[in-house]
Amino acid sequence: MTEAVTTPSPLPEPPSPAGGITLGDIRDGAAVALVTGVAGVLLGLLWLWLAPRAQYVSNGEAVFLRSTESEAQIGADGTFFLLSLAMGVLSAVLAFLWRRRGSVPLVVGLVFGSVFAALVGWRLGVWLGPSTDVVAAARAAGKGVPFDAPLRLRAYGVLLVWPMAAAAVHLGLTALWAPYDPEPVAPWSGAYPPAHVHADRSAPAAPTGPSPSSPSDSSADSSAQEPPRP
Repeated sequence: MTEAVTTPSPLPEPPSPAGGITLGDIRDGAAVALVTGVAGVLLGLLWLWLAPRAQYVSNGEAVFLRSTESEAQIGADGTFFLLSLAMGVLSAVLAFLWRRRGSVPLVVGLVFGSVFAALVGWRLGVWLGPSTDVVAAARAAGKGVPFDAPLRLRAYGVLLVWPMAAAAVHLGLTALWAPYDPEPVAPWSGAYPPAHVHADRSAPAAPTGPSPSSPSDSSADSSAQEPPRP
């Protein structure tokens, strides 16, 4: 008597763990860093246009502020702060709408691009603004004639407003609206049986002991062993 042997079906492969960094994620982060860095030009132009201007005046021997009560000196820092905050929120929203998911290279590219953009906006505004050579500007303006003071940042901490705002807004948007990655399934969980289990439980188990004899067989054996009567 031969027993039927069932070939075990191949086990499905467990899914690969989620959250890995791919080459596409690195490209996305580089693209975000490049575009955000170029946007620093817009920050510099807006800062030059919107920042209040302090004015100096010369008496022929020294240069003085035209109005000592003017808030234009701190107004330049405040304008840069507000513009950087708005640009950080805008860049984070655009980066999230572009991919609608969070990844480490994307956030890193957004932060590094924002730092570079803030530096570009600061230096561009100073370069395009009034001359930083106050003595030459006073000599060119003449005695008693007011002239614009150079555009300056006195609180250098505002250079970190753009990257901090961009990172915070992007992480918040990712936490609220980004789709969640599926949880990885362990090979030993119930969804995937262990690799050493190959038996087909639906097939009946083959008998291991001797098969019981039928009543007819036992009666035939007893009649064959009984001696004939005289």
